[in-house]
Formats: sequence, structure tokens, C-alpha cells
Amino acid sequence: MSESAKEPSPGLFFDTISGFERTQALKGAIDLGLFTAIGAGAQTAAEIAAKCEASERGVRILCDYLVVNGFLKKVAGKYALTRDSAAYLDARSPTYLGGAADFILAPMMSGAYSDIAGAVRKGGTMLSGEGMAAPEHPLWVKYAQAMAFMTVVPAQMMAEFVDTVPGNRLKVLDIAAGSGLYGIGLARRNPNVDIFAVDGPDMLAVATENARKAGIEKHYHPIPGSAFEVDFGSGYDIALITNFLHHFDLGTCEHLMKKVYAALKDGGRAVTLDLIPNEDHVTPREAGSLGLAMLVSTPHGDIYTYAELKYMLQNAGFARSELHPSDLGDARAIISYK
Repeated sequence: MSESAKEPSPGLFFDTISGFERTQALKGAIDLGLFTAIGAGAQTAAEIAAKCEASERGVRILCDYLVVNGFLKKVAGKYALTRDSAAYLDARSPTYLGGAADFILAPMMSGAYSDIAGAVRKGGTMLSGEGMAAPEHPLWVKYAQAMAFMTVVPAQMMAEFVDTVPGNRLKVLDIAAGSGLYGIGLARRNPNVDIFAVDGPDMLAVATENARKAGIEKHYHPIPGSAFEVDFGSGYDIALITNFLHHFDLGTCEHLMKKVYAALKDGGRAVTLDLIPNEDHVTPREAGSLGLAMLVSTPHGDIYTYAELKYMLQNAGFARSELHPSDLGDARAIISYK
């Protein structure tokens, strides 16, 4: 049935306007360790309540709500994890995502969405200063720690198409390195890669620890400071700019990429990884949704199409750029050549 032939429904309105209920129920379950308790063998409300040190009545009501909303299964009065909940909400899982709630629902992050009308009128965040674009913002450390595992597979895939002849000696600049896993992915693939990682000291502590765990700490060289101010050095074969440019306006991005261009040796490449929307600015969904997050949390951040980024990179000095076809999850990569 076509959209025009359907009867109007208030379902989307009520689903969206009450979305905070699902958010807070999930956060409460994470705080209680409810999913971990069920994963460890608790099945009935009484058993789960005992493990979570909570009331049986409260646990029963919350578990039923989580069943209704797809986070749990219930058969004959016993609760069980769904496949997704077992993977991402049981704290014993290597792919546990519960820690991300501390970042996503931090007062500053949730507060950024409290006055969207004000942000729209202003054209930027209602948060003080630079909002989430502020250098060395402490919330990014929580993000890097909670979300690192989601970077592992894209980092491995990116390493394969960036370093097509593993064994060559490469000097790599990693801008706003975060967890460091994109650079670390290259160094794990190629023992002749040296990574020079730029970020704030707290973030670099996370990245350096990840490099140690990966066994490549001798090839990992921190450069503490803002990417817009610190001296990168020169002679780089590759520069990585991952999930960073959308925090700023295109003029600021161009200024940064001119610095990156200068730091590359002749024939060097810049690899820009980001959520890049189609020309309609609304698809794919993940990229199209990012614009609102940038509006409410940064002064000038936005989402940029490949055409917009390609033009910016050309202005920064790059001879040519190409959109890489590899599947990197929600993100897409642009390779630019000096």
C-alpha cells in the first residue's frame, strides 16, 4: 500500500515522544546488572532479584517491560537473553556495550538535546564553549573505552586496503587517534609501520595502552596536543583522519587538511573515514541522523557529502580523491593523494 493510501496514525508520534521510557528502562537494567545476572543463569524474577539485590516485584515489572521491547525473552515465567542482549548487554561478553551508556547518557550529552528549538534558532549547540568539540573533553575518554571493540573490525579492513603491500616501511600520522585502533590495525598488519598519534594526553593514554596490549608499543609514538595547533612533523606516507571532520565547519576542516597535506611526503595519502551521507543528506540513516547530533553538541559541526569533502580536500591541496568502495560498517573512506 502506498504512503498516500494509508490512514494517518499517531503511532510514530507516541513511539517517539515516549522514547525516554525505553532509554531509562534500559539504563536501569544496565545499572542493576540485570542482563549479566540472567546470562549467569538467573531465570525467575526471584532469582534475578537476588543477584541484583533488588525487589522481586520491581525486577518482574522491569523484565516484562524489557520483554515487550525486545531485550529479553520469556517462557513459562522464566526470562532469557536475546541473542543481541547476550552479545552486547551481558558484562561478561567481550563485545559488551553497557559502558557506552555512561557516554551517551552523560548529563552533558543528554542535556545537549534538552533545547533543540534553541539550537535550531542559534544554528549551533546551546552548550557552553565548544561543546563536545572542545579539545580534550573528558567524555571522549569514556567513549573510547566503551566503544573500542566496535572499531576493531573496521580497523582491520581499512588496514588491508590502505597497506596493500604489507612489509613496506611506512610512517603513519593518526589524527585525533581516540582509542588508537585504526593506527594499531596498520601496525599489527605490518611490523614496519610506525604510528605517530595526535590527541589529548588522556586519550593518548588509552591509545598507548591499546598499543601495548597489541604488542606494538615500540612502534607507537604519542604527539599530545590539539590537531589544529601541534606540530605534526613531516615525511608521512599515510595520514588517518577518522570520525573527526564532522565536528567542524568545512573551513576549519580545510585548515586542518592543509596541515595534513604539508606533513605528507610527495605521493603520500590521506585517509578520511567518516559517516558520509548521500547527496540527499538523509540516507543512509546513520549518516543522515548525525547532523542533528552535531547541531546540538558542537558550534559548527555538520555532515558532509562526498562532493563537499572532495571539494574541500582539493582546496587543501590534494591532487585527487576517491571514495573507497570497501564496506566499513556505517562509515565510508576517502583516499586523497598528494
